[in-house]
Amino acid sequence: MYIALLTHTAPETEVDYALPDHSDWVRKQFAKGFFLLSGKGTGAADQVILTRSCLRGKLDAVLASDPFVVQRLARYEVIEFTATRTAQELLAINEAIAS
Repeated sequence: MYIALLTHTAPETEVDYALPDHSDWVRKQFAKGFFLLSGKGTGAADQVILTRSCLRGKLDAVLASDPFVVQRLARYEVIEFTATRTAQELLAINEAIAS
C-alpha cells in the first residue's frame, strides 16, 4: 500500500483555479477503486491519499496524471508500506492480510 502526500508548489490562487479538475481526477481514481481514502493534510502535506497495493510504476503514472502535477502546481511524495495489522473493519481493503 502507499500513502501519497501532495504538496502545493504554486500560489493558492493558481491551485484554486485548477481545483475543479483535480477534484474530478480524484473522484475518478475512487471510482476505479484505486484510491481508498483522501483528505486534507495538516503540516507539510496539503492532501493525503491512501492507495491500494499496486506496482510502483502504475502509481507513479496515476499520480503524474493529476492536473495539479501536469500544471506544475503540486508534487507528490510517496511512502510505501506493508500493513501487518488491520482493524476488522478494514480487512477488505488490506489485500495482503485478507487473502
